[in-house]
Order: sequence, then structure tokens, then C-alpha cells
Amino acid sequence: MNLIIFGPPGAGKGTQSNFIAKSYNLFQLSTGEILRDQIKKKTDLGIKISPVINSGSFVSDEIVSELIEKIIKEKKYYNRIIFDGYPRSLAQAKNLDNLLKKYNQKVNLVFKLSVSLETIKKRISERLTLEKRADDSEEIAIKRYKTYEKSTEPVIDYYKKLDLLKVIDGEGPIDQINKEISDIIRSI
Repeated sequence: MNLIIFGPPGAGKGTQSNFIAKSYNLFQLSTGEILRDQIKKKTDLGIKISPVINSGSFVSDEIVSELIEKIIKEKKYYNRIIFDGYPRSLAQAKNLDNLLKKYNQKVNLVFKLSVSLETIKKRISERLTLEKRADDSEEIAIKRYKTYEKSTEPVIDYYKKLDLLKVIDGEGPIDQINKEISDIIRSI
């Protein structure tokens, strides 16, 4: 089973993806984590994308697509991926469908964590204190939230039309969100 989880930065995608990955023996593919790892390791790619990410912008589709395909084609991840924060655009969604088809796979279920901007600002502020991520500030959070809302609306509609979308209230306690997601996964 391949899943996608959506939500603006700070919505809890990473937390929920981690829970789902452990509970259902899936590989959590977080493009944000992969990209931050490249920056941390000071790879050529990391050096190239660092200013883009730290400004609150998104890395190009081509770069992200290459990173995604490297993982999709590995046999150990066959039909065992939860895409955390990807795809972010309609072009990426269609590209993901093509990549999955190329390796005889598909998306089985799509979750959207619905969270307000006020909650995001509060969570980003808390995360900044705990994790000290360079891309966490209220200004960047607001910019990324607005960019996310605008760019993912067509993607959300795309998966809704495919009858794969499940909207989850991301404002509640973590375990309540875990339970709601698990109930949906067990029902398919």
C-alpha cells in the first residue's frame, strides 16, 4: 500500500507519517527530510538548494522527482511508501502517478491534515524552540502556508476526483488523529 499525507508545514505530517510507517511497516518518504539531509551533509545538491529552502521557497520539480524515483525503484520499498509532503503540485502528482506506474505501483489512499494558520504559527514557534530548524520562523511559516494552500489545491482536487482523498481534522490531539487515520487504513 502506498499512501500520501498532505498538510501545510507544521500540520503534523511528519508525526503522523512516522506513526503510520511504524504501525503498518511502511517507508516514510519525506522530501523535506531528504532535502534537509542533503544540506546537512553539504552535498553539491545540499549547497545548491540551501538558500531556496531557507527562504521558504520550494525546490524544483526536477530535483525532487529524481530523488523520489531513486526510492520508488528500490524493491524493498515496493508498495510500502508513505509520501510525506509530496506531491506539492498537479505536475508532481501526475509525475508521481507515472513513476509509480513505471514500477507497477499506485497510490492507494491520500490523507489531508486540515489545520488553521494560527495553529501552524503556534506549532512552528514550538518546533523552532525544540528543533532549531533553519527553515522555521513565523515569517517563513506564513509564506510556506500560503504557498502550500495555493499550490496544493489542484492536487487535493485531483485526488478527490480519484476518490482517494480523506480529510482529517489536524487540530486535535496526536493520538486522536492517529486513531482516525488507522480506522481509515483498516477499512480499505
